[in-house]
Amino acid sequence: MANERPDPKRIDEATGTNFVGHEWDGIEELDTPMPRWWLWTFYLTIVWALVYVVLYPAWPLIEKGTEGVLGWTSRGQLAQEMTAADQSRASVREQIAAIDIEELRGNPDLMRQAVAGGAAAFKVNCIQCHGSGAAGSQTLGYPNLNDDDWLWGGDLTAIQATLTHGIRQQGDDATRTSEMPPFDGVFSQGEMNALVDHVLSLSGKAKSSPVGAKIYADNCVICHGASGEGDRSVGGPKLADAIWLYGSTRADIARQIRSPRMGVMPKWDGRLDPVTIKMLAAYVHSLGGGEDFVETAETADEAEAVEVNEQSE
Repeated sequence: MANERPDPKRIDEATGTNFVGHEWDGIEELDTPMPRWWLWTFYLTIVWALVYVVLYPAWPLIEKGTEGVLGWTSRGQLAQEMTAADQSRASVREQIAAIDIEELRGNPDLMRQAVAGGAAAFKVNCIQCHGSGAAGSQTLGYPNLNDDDWLWGGDLTAIQATLTHGIRQQGDDATRTSEMPPFDGVFSQGEMNALVDHVLSLSGKAKSSPVGAKIYADNCVICHGASGEGDRSVGGPKLADAIWLYGSTRADIARQIRSPRMGVMPKWDGRLDPVTIKMLAAYVHSLGGGEDFVETAETADEAEAVEVNEQSE
């Protein structure tokens, strides 16, 4: 026998609320009204939505959306923010361009800005060889820029000159150039072993012999120095520490003596503007091995060459 439909006008005695008028397995639903605060909140959201549609872009059309009476767009706001950022960067770049690179360290705020700009330029142009952490690669002969071993100097002016003119860069008369002659076939195996021992002895890694010391004195002192201190004026590497560009094993050293490997770094003059090069120099200098500037006849000539180069841009 089918259940009769309950009377919806009945009132629940416990709550005083009308029944909805339907029942299922003896369970009936009350027609409880929504809370007044909820209804007002709902109405306010409708009003807010209507106001938003009038003031801001809202309805998509075939070619564009409605613009709203305020004329605001997210693209317009982004353009304003980008313009402000460009103007701010332009002001910083103008300050960096106007100051001598060695004077940057006397202006901490501007130096921080230069280092930040150089870090960004490094990620785009330099990590391919020197790595994201600037640690380089002994396997490929890319220098580690975090240590304090420098072939041509580690002050801001010297780094700027290296970046500007490159290393062994054809077509640039001011490029950093050094060339180690090959000694393949010049020494016997015993003489090569003795020379390698002497080179390792300069950093305390082996014991030298009179034979190795004489070969070194006759062939290597002119560039690497009597005690392996190196010679930055000709890019002669320092041999008296534990930092090696192409490896520190006996086989690595012997290979470098027989058939020297010499890398090429591109000059950034013409590829990057002078201000970006100056910021790159500041960043590399800040990595941990940066040195104080010591003016010599050579560094004065280098600074003059860089200044002339920047003025020609």
